[in-house]
Amino acid sequence: MQIILDKNVACTLRDGTVLYADIYRPGDEGTYPVLLTRLPYGKDLPFYSHRYLDTNRLVQNGYVVIIQDVRGRFESEGNFIPFINEAKDGYDTVEWAASLPYSSGKVGMFGLSYYGFTQLAAAAENPPHLKAIFPSQSLNDPRRGNMYHSGAYGLGTSETWALESIVPDMLKRKYGNDTEKYREMMLKTADYMNHIHEWYHYKPINEWPPLKELRTADYFFTFLDLELNDSYWEQASVYNRYEKMNVPAYHVAGWYDSLLQSTLDNYVEMNKQNNQQQKLIIGPWAHGDFKSVIGERNFGVHASEDWIDLKNDLTGLHIDWFNHWLKDEQSDFLQESPVKLFVMGSNEWRNEQEWPLARTQYTPFYLHSRGQANRSSSDGTLSFTKPEDESFDSYIHNPENPVPTVGGGTLYDGVQTTGPHHQGKIEDRDDVLIYTSKKLEVPVEVTGPINMKLWASTDAPDTDFTAKLVDVFPDGTAINLTDGIVRARYRNGYTPEPDLSGEIVKYEIDLWATSNVFLPGHQIRIEIASSNFPRFDVNPNTGKTARESTKTKLAQQTIYHNTKYPSHIVLPIIPTRTTE
Repeated sequence: MQIILDKNVACTLRDGTVLYADIYRPGDEGTYPVLLTRLPYGKDLPFYSHRYLDTNRLVQNGYVVIIQDVRGRFESEGNFIPFINEAKDGYDTVEWAASLPYSSGKVGMFGLSYYGFTQLAAAAENPPHLKAIFPSQSLNDPRRGNMYHSGAYGLGTSETWALESIVPDMLKRKYGNDTEKYREMMLKTADYMNHIHEWYHYKPINEWPPLKELRTADYFFTFLDLELNDSYWEQASVYNRYEKMNVPAYHVAGWYDSLLQSTLDNYVEMNKQNNQQQKLIIGPWAHGDFKSVIGERNFGVHASEDWIDLKNDLTGLHIDWFNHWLKDEQSDFLQESPVKLFVMGSNEWRNEQEWPLARTQYTPFYLHSRGQANRSSSDGTLSFTKPEDESFDSYIHNPENPVPTVGGGTLYDGVQTTGPHHQGKIEDRDDVLIYTSKKLEVPVEVTGPINMKLWASTDAPDTDFTAKLVDVFPDGTAINLTDGIVRARYRNGYTPEPDLSGEIVKYEIDLWATSNVFLPGHQIRIEIASSNFPRFDVNPNTGKTARESTKTKLAQQTIYHNTKYPSHIVLPIIPTRTTE
């Protein structure tokens, strides 16, 4: 089939702003359904605009594919403010796409990350011609795991995204007519990017030199100045708009994705609105990375986007989904299980009827210690038995020497920063407490949401606590599965709490979710600490934050596990013949 490419096709919005798109369409005459994506990364760059899909196959299967620069990015007019304009702009673009002479009038949307968000934002406006969407690894609210996680600032993601993904085009728009100035600023940007690991340490963050000197991406500082309970965030969120999303959606998630929880939320909440019109697939993937090898683990070729369960690929799933909703093809597509997930450990795909799984047994796994207070971090144990009278555990949190990020659901610049990694160098630190089960005699499957209930005190007015779930192999290799953090000041939501004064507080740390079989001979481990840098900013323990302050102080952190304060993690255990 001949494919026609129309470059820089104009779409005029209701306020007169013109957005530009590239359109790929079949060379044969006729009308076709439209698949639209709207992104801020440049419609002309295949790594961003196509990424994980073969758009030629989409066209060859009878679709018009439209890739549009969002407002204020690359060819499109206007000013770019992340998240704010995507709902109305999305509505207008969908209706424009439906009106094109080669359009059948039915429009679907696809894309991952920010261009998953643009789908959800458009869907919340209910454009009449939007018939189905396919949001992959998508955020729903910047405060819910994107820019913030339980009050902690997502420093690595926010700084990397601004400098690497947003700044270059803003500099071109600002200095494009002055070749010498533009080159000077781009060279500075390149130097900042080459040394970004050093710049992660800079504080206060609201004076971050890479953006201050480049005098661009002002949204970065605007967002930093907002309290988490500021009403402005509602404009940047779709989290409270699910009841308006009456559109079929196929959600793609990854166990090591930085937007895992928001993707799961999107599926669960949208499924409440239109049951049987939502599907979810969760692979062992990282953000935008759908290969079989993630971090230091190889999950098998059947785990990759090209060989999903040795039955289909990711582009094929899109074609099947949109054929059903945009071409009215009669099939058993919706009769298939709505949820498909990859179980790590056993490394197999499994079809399920819901998320979370109805048969889940939410089981507390309690922290215990052997020895005295201030013991070695290797002494902690983990079991299903409630603690009795036990001594507490303690460590010193030094903001000037934070616990480094080693893998996980990360999204920042660096080498091998994402996914499953051996945690050995973390566990050797004095400011990381580890609690480990006995070696398992039978396999234990943990699939679902995971929550840590931690009783702790500190001598700081504000501080952070982190928790990490780890699979310990028989040879001692400790592989991270999922983790979380809570900032004490935001332990009860977006409204900040008063300073702490040494009291024992119950913290709930959301570790999001995972699916893993702990095999016989393996051990289940929990790590407790107070930093995870540069994934999150480091709490200075002063009552201020690194956003506006350079001062820090040591904090004495105390973890309790006894009859009154039974610190534990709640594991979603899936019964099997050997565990029932």
